[in-house]
This record gives sequence, C-alpha cells and structure tokens, in this order.
Amino acid sequence: MSNQKYHLCTPITTAQIAAYQQLRFQELRQPWEQPQGSEIDDLESQAVHRMLCTEDGKVVAVGRFHKVSMQQAQIRYMAVDKNFQGAGLGNMLLAALEHEASCQGITEINLNAREVAVNFYQHNGYQLMKQVHTLYGDVKHFSMVKTLTGLAENKQVWLHELEQTWHQTIPLAKAMLIHPCFYNNQQLLVCANRDANINLHNTMFAGSIYSLATLTGWGWVHLLLKQQQLDADIVLADADIRYKRPLIGQPLAKTNDTLTSGNIKVLTRNRKARISVQVEVCDGDNVVATFNGTYVAIVKPNNG
Repeated sequence: MSNQKYHLCTPITTAQIAAYQQLRFQELRQPWEQPQGSEIDDLESQAVHRMLCTEDGKVVAVGRFHKVSMQQAQIRYMAVDKNFQGAGLGNMLLAALEHEASCQGITEINLNAREVAVNFYQHNGYQLMKQVHTLYGDVKHFSMVKTLTGLAENKQVWLHELEQTWHQTIPLAKAMLIHPCFYNNQQLLVCANRDANINLHNTMFAGSIYSLATLTGWGWVHLLLKQQQLDADIVLADADIRYKRPLIGQPLAKTNDTLTSGNIKVLTRNRKARISVQVEVCDGDNVVATFNGTYVAIVKPNNG
C-alpha cells in the first residue's frame, strides 16, 4: 500500500453512495451487530459527504459534515477501512472536510469521538470537552471542538466590502443575513441564515432562494470588476430559476468561472458588458435550485 494513490471525491452515483454507506456500516455498525441501515440518519440530504478511493475505485475512507448553523458544523461517520488504516487516510479526509467547511463559512467544528479516536482528533487540533454518551453499552463518546482559521487564498477584505454593500443598500440582504464566505478568483460561495428564511413548511422560502442566487450572481460580477480594477454599475437584465427540491438545511449558493460567459474587459473601451452567470443553490452536496442571470455592467459617467 505504500505506493498506493488515493483520490478524494463526492459520492454521487447510486453505486458510489452504496459503497460509501457500506464502509460506514462495515466499520461503525457491523462489529456491534447493528442492523444494516443504522449507519444512515435523517440529515444525509443536508450533509457534505466525502470519500477517499483507490485508483481502481475502492472506497477506503468516508466522512461527512452537516451545518448546525451558518458558522458551526458537526463531523460524523468518519471511518477508514481496517485494511487501509495506518496510511494517513484519516488525516487526509479530515483535512478535506475542514477545508470545505472553511470555504462554506464554518468557523467551528464539533464532533463526538469514540474513545479510540480521541488521540487522533487531538493530534489534528481538536480540544477534548467531556464524555457525552456511551453507544452499544461499551463505546464511550467524547465531545470535541476545533476552531477553524481563515483560508489563505480567501480575499476577506473584498468579501467584507461586498457584504457591507449588500447590507447597506439592500435591506432584504441584511434581513436574510446573507454572507459571502469564500472567493479565490475562480469561485464564489455565499451563505444565508436558514432561520431568517424559512417558510411555513420549515424549508427555505422560494423567494429567499431566488434572492440569494440573484445576489450571488451580482456579487460575482462585482468581483470580476474588482479583479480588473474597473468601476461600473451592475443591473440584472434577465433571469430564470429552476427549483428542484425543497431546501431543508443551511443554504449555500455558489458560482465559478466555468459557469460564466461574457467579457468584462470590454468596459475598458467604454462599452456595456453583458455577463451571463449560472448560480447553484445547494443543501449540503445537493443542488436544490439552478439560477441563470444576465447582468449588464455599465461604466459610470465619471469613468468616461
């Protein structure tokens, strides 16, 4: 196994999900004679799932986190195939989950570690809090917590300015507690507070989903202008959205350079720039709505 290479992926296909869940069952439930299916809970659709696979596709490590709030998340169901333990896969997977959590605006991760895993998590910077419960009569669990630091590539100043612009000029954005949480020139992630946007069905209000997507697209164009050191007014010229499923958990909107068309640089010739942006609104790993907007950036008169 010393020359083995592993790749990180998200379980998407039926076969991948089955293999992902099977490893959970194999390592976390079967040894204690628990029934198949006990490795699955009602937060699966709201969670971010990651797994490590060998080059031939064998799933050898799994884990997930789900958001408890805009800035807090809980890691659960971390497991490494017993035949691949000792190769550092747990460290690799945990780092990947923490990185994604940071991108989504998480500043604190909580988890309940089995007694045999406490040293592993302490080695990775988690603080031991207290014993919380005992599973199956003999598996002690301990509450642990870690504060995540900001990502080096994250343009925090630009994001803070964008958030202030939204909250000071668009009352709805402030009421929704919309927060741009990650940007690195290639990708923008924006979150909102679930509690401020739920409807009578205890899911996210469709109008809030639309507003979150619209502002994410607007913010993306705003940041394109920042990259080019250009100043322009941005208006939404056309848009449509497709709702695919209810949003139950904490909302996250994302877009990136591959979901964008148009050339912002035409503004250097004092022209309008038309930029098309697709935004995906997600609940965990699941895309619950797809928004397509066309934005027009218009050079301000004092730039001409």
